[in-house]
Amino acid sequence: MNTKRTHVVLSEELVKEIDAVVGIRQRSSFISQAAERELVRRRQLAALDAVAGAWKDKDHPELKQGAAEWVRNLRQENEARFKKVTAR
Repeated sequence: MNTKRTHVVLSEELVKEIDAVVGIRQRSSFISQAAERELVRRRQLAALDAVAGAWKDKDHPELKQGAAEWVRNLRQENEARFKKVTAR
C-alpha cells in the first residue's frame, strides 16, 4: 500500500490517550485504521439514506406481525414439513 505523509492537528489530550492505548510507534496505524472504519461507516449511512423509503409495508404483508413472528412461522412450517417427510 502506498502511503503519504500528512500533517494532522490533534489535541494534546487526544494524542496522550492514543499513545497510552497503542504506543507512540503505533499512533499513525491507529489513526489510519480509525479513519478507515469511519469512512466505511459513513459510506454505509449514505447508502442507507439513498434507499430510504424503498421498503413498502404493503409489499411485505408477511411481516405485518413483525419479523420475529415471520421467522417463527417459517421454522414451524419447516419442522412440520420435515416431520412429514421423515414419517414416510
